[in-house]
Amino acid sequence: MDFKLAEKETVDPTYLWVGPNEKPLTGSNRINITNTGKLTVKDFLEPLSGLYTCSFSYKTIKAETQEEKVVKQRYDFMIFAYREPDYSYQMAVRFTTKSCVGKYNDLLFRVLKKILDNLIFDLSCHIIEPSYKCHFVKVPKHGLIHELFIAFQVNPFAPGWKGTCNESIDCEDTTNHNILQARDRIEEFFRSQAYIFNHDLNKTLPAMHFVDHSFQIVRMDSCRPGFGKNEGLHSNCATCCVVCSPGTFSPDVDVTCQTCISVQIYGAKSCQ
Repeated sequence: MDFKLAEKETVDPTYLWVGPNEKPLTGSNRINITNTGKLTVKDFLEPLSGLYTCSFSYKTIKAETQEEKVVKQRYDFMIFAYREPDYSYQMAVRFTTKSCVGKYNDLLFRVLKKILDNLIFDLSCHIIEPSYKCHFVKVPKHGLIHELFIAFQVNPFAPGWKGTCNESIDCEDTTNHNILQARDRIEEFFRSQAYIFNHDLNKTLPAMHFVDHSFQIVRMDSCRPGFGKNEGLHSNCATCCVVCSPGTFSPDVDVTCQTCISVQIYGAKSCQ
């Protein structure tokens, strides 16, 4: 019932819940309906999304004549499965180099990737899409300096990542916790690189070294297949990955559901 009715006495109330398949809901190991009409759904998965209707009726009785009248109300609720987005981090750093030509640039790049992978290996995270380019940079009071612009993404789905989920259906809490730790470790690694060269004044600066204050980081959200973000449709949960509605699908880890008029289910992962 609504808030106004809830504050009043109701005589002979009855409730009927109808689910997305347009069939009356009954109690089960997943669905519970109390004798006052409260509906609880456990382990809410994609196919359970859709329109839920509560038909509520009660009687009014005139005191002087005991005449009974049945009053009916209907309440519609659109309910959607959702999950938190999966986090990954796009990072960029710069290293000085003697020249843009030669094998040492590639060697530093490969060694750096290996160091970072080893740093976050126990978190089931890994480095993906690494790349670098060499540029010459005009630095005030130092003339032209060759620098490597290195970019990479920190991803929480290294081989075997599902083993960290402890048999949980929704693993994003674990993977997001791990990726945050991985982010902190990598930040600390580059922070320590800068600290060494800024505080050890007697140390000879190597030709290839981390450029202080060059570390940049941006969080990238992704949604699991069958889910996407839609701020217009789900403004009350704009950052959530909400199940794709009928007429849409999401085949990969994109953040939006694509249009497909033939799709008639929630959570479609392909256009069929």
